[in-house]
Amino acid sequence: MVIGIDMGGTSTKYGLVRDDGSVVARGSIPTGGTLDEYVDLLCRSVSGLVLSNGLKQTDAVGMGCPNGNYHTGCIEHAVNLPWKGVVPIARMVSERIGAPCAITNDANAAALGEMRYGAARGISDFIMVTLGTGVGGGIVTGGRLLYGHDGFAGELGHVIVERNGRLCGCGRRGCLEAYCSATGVSRSARERTGREMTSKQVFQAAVNGEKWAQEIFSQTGALLGRTLADFVAVTSPEAIVIAGGLSRAGELLLQPVRKAMDESLLPMWKGKIRILSSALPSDDAAVLGAASLALEI
Repeated sequence: MVIGIDMGGTSTKYGLVRDDGSVVARGSIPTGGTLDEYVDLLCRSVSGLVLSNGLKQTDAVGMGCPNGNYHTGCIEHAVNLPWKGVVPIARMVSERIGAPCAITNDANAAALGEMRYGAARGISDFIMVTLGTGVGGGIVTGGRLLYGHDGFAGELGHVIVERNGRLCGCGRRGCLEAYCSATGVSRSARERTGREMTSKQVFQAAVNGEKWAQEIFSQTGALLGRTLADFVAVTSPEAIVIAGGLSRAGELLLQPVRKAMDESLLPMWKGKIRILSSALPSDDAAVLGAASLALEI
């Protein structure tokens, strides 16, 4: 059994996972304090979970981290974590737990989880897109995750889709993330209504028949669909798997995504590319993705 760890900006979830994908036990801690305090608490908590389930040691640890670099084992310049610069998190965890540790970013971990346990089982070429607070991406080609020369390939949320458009959290303007994330939907609602609303509230308004909210999801889905057609032209995937909180809008979002993507694809890809929803349980998806990384060590 291995440990899967999902590090978020405010909390860190972890689980003890069998290789069949069953989560035997789980827990969480706050993401905060000094780096040493955080890593000490995380490793004590994980070790306690292992011991309480009758094991002396875990075989490996996988972590999904903001700006996690698989090649270096470091978190590099994450804007939503309290520790700045380059953080050698994999080495720190491995030394304290006494087991090998590998890290990657959360979207890459999600791609590994879908390939091993979820919607992408049996698919060797696909693109993972996570629609949460931001937009993440993971690219799998020939059954292998694409990391690039520096470990940061697949930053699909920061492809520019509107020149000189909305300011993105990365500092650039017009990124996909600024429009097609939960935050982007909230911004669209504020621009349309002048009110501060969460993406869940916009979704509920759309379900209740509010035309302005339905138009926001239609426009968001169309922009995402056109951008996915561009992604297809780069890697020629068999499928695109969509996950994350915003994806729970279901057909309200996915129907315009499919329509716009199909209209924007080159003829040789029309009718070939499937759009799939995540098949992982939402509560354990990130932990299973990180565990899938551990199983590759």
